[in-house]
Amino acid sequence: MATDPFLLDRIRNGLLSRQITWTEKRMFGGDCFMVDDKMCLGTYKGGLMARVAPETIEALVKRPGASQMIHGGRPMTGYLFIDPEGYDQDVDLLFWIDQCLEFNPRAKSSKKK
Repeated sequence: MATDPFLLDRIRNGLLSRQITWTEKRMFGGDCFMVDDKMCLGTYKGGLMARVAPETIEALVKRPGASQMIHGGRPMTGYLFIDPEGYDQDVDLLFWIDQCLEFNPRAKSSKKK
């Protein structure tokens, strides 16, 4: 599924508004925004993939459009999938960006090959 270029611009603008430096990578069939060489958030299967603090998952899945990410039949610790209804409004997208940025300093970087 192709990534919505408007969503990518909205994410970029959200990161810019927070004066964050990032890089972009194609991953998981979507686009991933890397902050400090760590996956922060991205697009995935027509929605948003958010890397958040694992201890916040229980509360965050109660937000509209949010669900625990499942890979290979197992929940992915610290990752949420957000349907478009959960970030249609700019305030909602910025909420998710802020959640991801808050966790990013504690997130582990994947090993470089």
